[in-house]
Amino acid sequence: MAWSFSPDRPVYFQIADRIKNSVISGEYPPNSQIPSVRQLALEAAVNPNTVQHAFSELENEGIIVAKGTLGRFVTEDLETIEKCRENQAQALIKEFVKNAKHLSIPNEHLLDMIKEEL
Repeated sequence: MAWSFSPDRPVYFQIADRIKNSVISGEYPPNSQIPSVRQLALEAAVNPNTVQHAFSELENEGIIVAKGTLGRFVTEDLETIEKCRENQAQALIKEFVKNAKHLSIPNEHLLDMIKEEL
């Protein structure tokens, strides 16, 4: 089944984010091989060049590494994965706080609500 994409961001960023989330969640553990460009392009129903662009972004960030003809693998660098996890969490928190401010909920009450949810 084709993946669904939001029109507000380039598709290759969305593919990169999806792979990052798979790494962070442990679906793709450190040093595991990720699907090939062709496999992901078929699964996502996008052009292979789009997936290649996403892979290039992930390689630049150090999330995945190319091992010649063997394919691409998740980095073994746990620090890089943890930094990525923290960056993703920080982005979610930032978006949440931005949206919560529109509700005019006092900060203390908002913190209480978060603690209760945790």
